[in-house]
Amino acid sequence: MNDSPVELVIEEPAWLQAIPDLQDLATTAATAGLAAAKLAPNDVSIALLACDDARIAELNGEFRDKSAATNVLSWPAFDLAPDATGQAPPAPDLAHWPRPVPLGDIAIALQTCTREATEAGLPLKNHCMHLILHGTLHLLGYDHQTVPDAELMEGTERQALARLGVPDPYA
Repeated sequence: MNDSPVELVIEEPAWLQAIPDLQDLATTAATAGLAAAKLAPNDVSIALLACDDARIAELNGEFRDKSAATNVLSWPAFDLAPDATGQAPPAPDLAHWPRPVPLGDIAIALQTCTREATEAGLPLKNHCMHLILHGTLHLLGYDHQTVPDAELMEGTERQALARLGVPDPYA
C-alpha cells in the first residue's frame, strides 16, 4: 500500500529531470498541509498532476476563464469555507467515508514554476514544495481573496515550511 496521500500523475516528463524525487517532495508538502487541519496522511488522498504550461493554461481556461498559464491550480472535493473572513476553515468530516477520502485535485506547471523560482532566486524544490502546500491548503478550505484570509493562509504556509526547513517564501 502507498504511504503517501499524494497520487502523482506525471504528464510532463521533464518534471523527473527537474525534481527526480517529486513524489517524496509532494508527499512532504501535502503532509505539512494536512497537519494544519490535523488530518492523518493515510486518511485522505490528493491527486497531483505534474504538467506543462500548455496543459495548465488549458485547465485555467476551462475552470477559471483565464487562458494563461499559472503555477498551481486546485479543485477541492469539499466546500470547507470558514464561517467568517480570517477564520481557519473547519476540518472535513471524514466519519462516514471509506479511507482514503479524496480531498481533491492539484495541478502544477513546470515551466511557470521554474521561471518563478529563477526570477525569485529560489531553489526549484523549495518553490514547488510551497506551491504544493499552497494547493493542499486550498483543498482544505484556505483562501487568499481577502487580506485576513491571505494573512491566515500565508502564516500557515510560513509555519509549515519553517518546520520543513524551507525559508519564508514571502520574505
